[in-house]
Amino acid sequence: MRTGLIGAGNISDQYLTHLAGYPDVEVVAVGDIDVERARAQAEKYGVPDAGTAQDVLAHPDVELIVNLTVPTAHADVDLMALEAGKHIWSEKPLATSLEAARGVLDLATRKGLRVGCAPDTVLGPGIQTTLRLVREGIGGAVTGLAVMQNRGPDLWHPSIEFFYGPGGGPVLDIGPYYLTSLVLGLGPVTSVTATGGRARLERTVHAGPRQGSVFPVEVPTHAEALLTHASGATSTAIFSFDSSRTRRVLEFGGVDATIEASDPNTFGGRVTRHGAPVVRGEEIVEVVDVDPAGAGRGIGVVDMARSIAAGTPHRATGELAYHVLEIMLAINRAVDAGGTVGIDSTVAPVDLLPEGWSPTAALVG
Repeated sequence: MRTGLIGAGNISDQYLTHLAGYPDVEVVAVGDIDVERARAQAEKYGVPDAGTAQDVLAHPDVELIVNLTVPTAHADVDLMALEAGKHIWSEKPLATSLEAARGVLDLATRKGLRVGCAPDTVLGPGIQTTLRLVREGIGGAVTGLAVMQNRGPDLWHPSIEFFYGPGGGPVLDIGPYYLTSLVLGLGPVTSVTATGGRARLERTVHAGPRQGSVFPVEVPTHAEALLTHASGATSTAIFSFDSSRTRRVLEFGGVDATIEASDPNTFGGRVTRHGAPVVRGEEIVEVVDVDPAGAGRGIGVVDMARSIAAGTPHRATGELAYHVLEIMLAINRAVDAGGTVGIDSTVAPVDLLPEGWSPTAALVG
């Protein structure tokens, strides 16, 4: 599937590196508001064409757009791509409002086109192994735990304002990795109760040419949420850019076992099954070191390309991203206003990838 990439910023290196190694997709054009940056990335990765976003949208060979723009531009670029007759793979979040996200999905339905959305880390061997163990049985999946905390991207990112504006903050920036995993493991969420806030009302850029500039913090930077799932399970999620300690935890708990997942922002890693003790004080621990096996950012595009060719559903769908977006916005609303916020959307169960699935094998054509 011939692909055009819009947004040649920091994360484009990861996508272009991996997509170049996946034979079922071919990047034929790169576009950016900074045309020179687009041309530099195209030259670096051997992409034949580069220019503006409009150049990529008008490119006659492009069938699917990979949208790597900032969150506030996601919906606008998606709508333009759909109007141009292209399928969409968007970086997370799908949009910064439910209205904008629904507009994208409704237009895709009318046009007969597909929408996919990050994170595709949930399709990586690490989280797929985790979900497989959960579905094989842990005595009923009754609880989940997600913790992501650090100081925020201030110390390393040269243009960090969008992390602290609409569409940013730890909930919408990092939350998708954990919340998508929780939904895939425990089912859709029906309500959210949350608290939190902002440790600082202003932050300072510490890297790059704009070092020392100060900007306002517009979104919660610490949130603690209780999620109720339609399955009857509950999960607890903590997302923070206000912690001096870095922690990444994702667990699924049942009566018979707890599955400790690999980092959901990676594609491999260690998965541990903690079994219930046979006798008092004895715990059964099984550890699996999961090889990412060539998986990286862009495997969601590969799954879409293969699914489109086969006429089957792809896995990281726009509807899944919409449900997760509603959860994230509800967490922020609950932090700001207190109380419990209901979730109106739902999502159907998502099939796991077959064991041994590989993005490096050529299946389309």
